[in-house]
Amino acid sequence: MARLRQVAGSDVGPTGDEMIGRLRGQLVEKRPTELLLDVGGIGYEALIPLSTFAKLPEVGDQVTLITHLHVREDLLQLYAFAAATERRLFRLLLTVSGIGPKLALAILSGLSVAQFQEAVTASDAERLQAIPGVGKRTAERLVVELRDRLSADDVSAQDAATAAALGCSGATLRDAVATLTTLGYSTAAAQRATRRALKELGHDPELEQLIRSALGVLND
Repeated sequence: MARLRQVAGSDVGPTGDEMIGRLRGQLVEKRPTELLLDVGGIGYEALIPLSTFAKLPEVGDQVTLITHLHVREDLLQLYAFAAATERRLFRLLLTVSGIGPKLALAILSGLSVAQFQEAVTASDAERLQAIPGVGKRTAERLVVELRDRLSADDVSAQDAATAAALGCSGATLRDAVATLTTLGYSTAAAQRATRRALKELGHDPELEQLIRSALGVLND
C-alpha cells in the first residue's frame, strides 16, 4: 500500500490512482534513507537518496520536495528528492533494463547528478562500479543506454539563443528535449525538433505545448 501515515486528525489522503508530484509540509522525521512529511495532517513516508538527506532542514521546519510515486501491483512507494534534476535522473534510470527503484536510489546516493552524467558521457564504467550494487555488466549497460540520452540535459548555445529570441526559458527547452529522449528519440533529433517547434510557434510556449509541437515535427 502507499506509505501514508495519519499525523493529525485528518482522514483525507491520496488514493492509489492519484499522482503525487510535489509535497510541501513539516518535516517530522528524517533518516539517511527515508523521511516522514506532515502535509495537512497526513504523514507521507518517502524513500530518499543521500543527496536529498544532506539538503533537508531541521526536523520541525517546512520543506518542499519533488516526488515520484512508484506503482506496483502490491505496493505504492513514494520517493522524494530535493531537486527536479534528481527525480529526472531517477526516472531515467528506471528505463534501463535491470534497474529498479532500489538500485536507482543507490546510484543517486553514490554520485551526484553531475558526477553521474560525467561518468556516463565519458564511458567511465569503472567509476560507476564503485557504487554499491552496480556490477560490471550494469555499469556497461548504463553507459550504453544512457550516454546519448543524458546529453539532453545540456542546452546548446544555439538552442539557448533560439529560446531566448522567442522568450522561452532554457529550462523549458531542456525539459522538452529530456522528455522526448525519454520517449526514445535521439538527443540530436529531439533538439532539432524543439528548435523547429519553437520557430513555428513564434511565442513563449508552455512546456506541454512545446512537447506536443515537437512530437508533430518528429512524426512528419
